[in-house]
Amino acid sequence: MSRETILRAAASIFQEKGYHAASMQDIAEAVDLKKGSLYYHVSSKQEILLALLDEALGLIVERLEGAITPELSPSQKLRQAMQAYLGFLAENRSLSSVLLLEYRSLEPEYKDLHIPRRDHVERIWQGIIEEGVSAGEFRTQTPRLVSKALLGVLNWTITWYREDGPLSTEEIADHFTDLFLQGLYIHK
Repeated sequence: MSRETILRAAASIFQEKGYHAASMQDIAEAVDLKKGSLYYHVSSKQEILLALLDEALGLIVERLEGAITPELSPSQKLRQAMQAYLGFLAENRSLSSVLLLEYRSLEPEYKDLHIPRRDHVERIWQGIIEEGVSAGEFRTQTPRLVSKALLGVLNWTITWYREDGPLSTEEIADHFTDLFLQGLYIHK
């Protein structure tokens, strides 16, 4: 039994039941282990939750850093980042659900480990906005607020997005990017 298999099962169970309603017994049964054997692989449900959050944030950072290459303009970086981020959320529904809905379930000592990693992702978004302001492309005095608004829009999308819907994640990201850019551009 691999730790990865346990984490995948836990993500699905957390998505379906919510963190608090899910039990270690549920996770053990999902991977055909006895509950006691599960503890050989993981020490607690909190450890599982933190591992899932870390995995999600790590994959998001990889996607964002791969999408926002240095030669792109701030507008292009914003578009690429929004497509990469929304694509990740749609392709990883269980993991995304855990990231966006269950992080509040972390106990203080685990939350202290999670917050700097979460803040790193937010700084990537804020950096794109700040770069646009510095380049004279964007206007805002609150890059942090704009980056939080962007994340709020993208994160909420996953609650209503359907793969069989009329728009792909790329098209949705493009619409949202256009909407935000119209508000950010310096009008001359």
